[in-house]
Amino acid sequence: MIPVALAGASGRMGRLLVEHCLVADDVKLVGALETAGSPELGSDAGALVGRPCGVRIVSDVGAAVSAARVVIDFSTATATAGVVRAASERGVACVVGTTGLAEDARAALEEASRRVPLLAAPNMSLGVQVLGHLLREALKLLGEGYDVEILEAHHRDKRDAPSGTALRLVELAAAARGLDPEGDVRHGRSGPSARRTRREIGLHALRGGDIVGDHTVLLAGDGERLELVHRATSRSVFAAGALRAARWLVGKPPGRYTMADVVGVPG
Repeated sequence: MIPVALAGASGRMGRLLVEHCLVADDVKLVGALETAGSPELGSDAGALVGRPCGVRIVSDVGAAVSAARVVIDFSTATATAGVVRAASERGVACVVGTTGLAEDARAALEEASRRVPLLAAPNMSLGVQVLGHLLREALKLLGEGYDVEILEAHHRDKRDAPSGTALRLVELAAAARGLDPEGDVRHGRSGPSARRTRREIGLHALRGGDIVGDHTVLLAGDGERLELVHRATSRSVFAAGALRAARWLVGKPPGRYTMADVVGVPG
């Protein structure tokens, strides 16, 4: 049994992970963390999903991860740095699914990875990893004559845009084309000078309703187009992927890992 702690335990993803942990036969939930002021502090984490388990939700990071071998973080962009610092100081592996991280949090991830194995991914879905692999292969086979446009859609409450997954797809496309993943990206189009250039990747974000997560890569050539599409219809795929990552990560040497490593496709 792998002892697991969850950061952001009462959130949307946190509750799904609680449920997945409690029904799994090879992991054990030993810690649950929320930020100070959360109305769920002191609650039984399992009770949030109708399965009381005796693990109380706390705001002390050290206490939450003290008995764990791996922590899965789906907290907030401002909380992640503290989670990985406390975990790495105690030799606890880290799986980070929180997106929209600022520079200080990204630096904390790098620092932690020198002490423990750490995997940070904007999307824990196994299908998205395959999407990235297919994009890389398609661009290699198609050559330069196909324009790349990336469209992502999420629910109305998603805080960051574009999604971390879309930005990762931009990175893959830019690397394949020899483009700058920041300077050669065009976020939407409007106005009289909206004509597309060859040296750009289009990136578009939609928000509405309860869309879990859709990502479409359009490769448009002359006379034909190819679309690579991934649609998540349930957040459970992200929870299942995060747990798979946690299982895989435990016992690995310190360093940065990716979901591509877990799935076994080129990174």
